[in-house]
Amino acid sequence: MNLRLLALAGFALAAALVVDGHLDPNGNLNPWSLTVSDFAVSDRGGVVDWAMVVMAAASGALLLALHRTGVRIEAWVAGLFAVWAAGLTVAAIVPTDAPGLALSAAGSVHRYASVAAFVALPVAGWRLAQRVPHGRAVRALAAVSVGCALAMVYSAFPGDRVLIGLAERLLLVAEAGLLVALALPQRYRKYSS
Repeated sequence: MNLRLLALAGFALAAALVVDGHLDPNGNLNPWSLTVSDFAVSDRGGVVDWAMVVMAAASGALLLALHRTGVRIEAWVAGLFAVWAAGLTVAAIVPTDAPGLALSAAGSVHRYASVAAFVALPVAGWRLAQRVPHGRAVRALAAVSVGCALAMVYSAFPGDRVLIGLAERLLLVAEAGLLVALALPQRYRKYSS
């Protein structure tokens, strides 16, 4: 089984599911001011939740593919991938609160699982960048991810959530791009560093 292609197919399916989840028939949801989780809470158990689970599973397949092709995966990098996948899975299972409501205990679990995932992946990607053929792209996308995450933090707190949805979507595109760059179909060389 070609795990790299399986991972790429999973990333494509997850992206398609997220796009489908944004097709709001009544037009009441604004992607610029609402997060992806805000869209997901309006359709509990819907396509956005499934997209997160698919992305987590595809990320696991990618990590195995990298290992099988000779990329040395340090334990802490594997741990960061586990945080990424677990964070996505928890965020899919534990709902956030509807926009405008106070943050509940479940909403807090959802939020911090998402934050852990968003932080873990670029750090893992940065470390793996020196071991894969498309390392420059991986490193650039990791840096863009950090920038978008900082924009989200600013928007969430002093920025009164202005354009938080845009910042998060740019973050998601950068992190999905990072995963795709890691999975691109080239022969991996064994790296010792």
